[in-house]
Amino acid sequence: MTFSITLHPANRSFSIEANETILNAALKHGYTLPYSCREGSCGVCKGRVLEGSVDHGNFLGSILSAAERAEGIALFCCATPESDLVIEYREANPLRDITVRILPCRVEKMQRMADDVMVLYLMPPAGEPLQFLAGQYIDILRGNGKPHSFSLGNAPCENELLQLHIRMVPGGDFTHHVFTQMKEGDILRIKGPLGTCYLRDSAKPIIFIASGTCIAQVKAIIEHALHAGIKRPMHLYWGVRKLTDFYLLDLVKQWEVQGIRFTPVLSEPLAEDHWQGKTGFVYQAAMEDYGDLSGHQVYACGGPVMVNAAYHDFTTLRGLPGAEFFSDSLAPQAPHKVSEPG
Repeated sequence: MTFSITLHPANRSFSIEANETILNAALKHGYTLPYSCREGSCGVCKGRVLEGSVDHGNFLGSILSAAERAEGIALFCCATPESDLVIEYREANPLRDITVRILPCRVEKMQRMADDVMVLYLMPPAGEPLQFLAGQYIDILRGNGKPHSFSLGNAPCENELLQLHIRMVPGGDFTHHVFTQMKEGDILRIKGPLGTCYLRDSAKPIIFIASGTCIAQVKAIIEHALHAGIKRPMHLYWGVRKLTDFYLLDLVKQWEVQGIRFTPVLSEPLAEDHWQGKTGFVYQAAMEDYGDLSGHQVYACGGPVMVNAAYHDFTTLRGLPGAEFFSDSLAPQAPHKVSEPG
């Protein structure tokens, strides 16, 4: 059975099959809705159904409450139609000119940044640079199930080599391969660019929340903003476990000279760190510093647990408009999963 979806307020319509998710149908017809995990575990694709009914599908229970469902909120990556629908649509206009492609890339360089952090530099085919927006990510395709997702750590102005920051994850088959078997000259198949966590046009101050190697995503956005001469106030909160995990401190210090505020946060400082700074969850450090976020934008880069908690607390306790929270939540790899952080 086929239904119709109408986008409000654009008043554009397209068809959708009864067993097709709203997100997949929209993407198929050229409309890019915000999304990330596509499995109902991050909440990035959350939107409002104005008319009609949906089957909400399978999702992580804490992501979508019964009260939200009663108000017409759905996860568009999981919800399928039970009737014709009218949905709210926030169009990601800059993505119209971005083409998602599958490309072979050569591992041009491998740089060990810490005991458990490797930066890969990938070379796309000659004459075929990848066009992307700062903050987007790519999937590495290995033919063994779900793709491995990594944020692009370089700005679009420097797209000759694609930069990926990879942390060794216990039980992660791909990260184990990177650290023990991969060598320069190897060929990887990538798909991208993907994601909707790119810098929006606005005059609002920006707060960046990054955990671990997800600093790569923030790095791309900040370097793009500096290259473009964007003068908006920016405050970076970067959280890691211990002091030596800050593998880009020299670069961050350069950003500080150029006006970017930086607050480091340690979740498990060691005694030898002699740490006097902020501790705990990285987003809570921002909560301590900002009592009102109603006039800000937030870009949160990390795993689903941190991103979901940040979204909830920023919007409910600090007045951040939900539409000003941006994230592509990339879940860390466990032994039986294949997506990666960062």
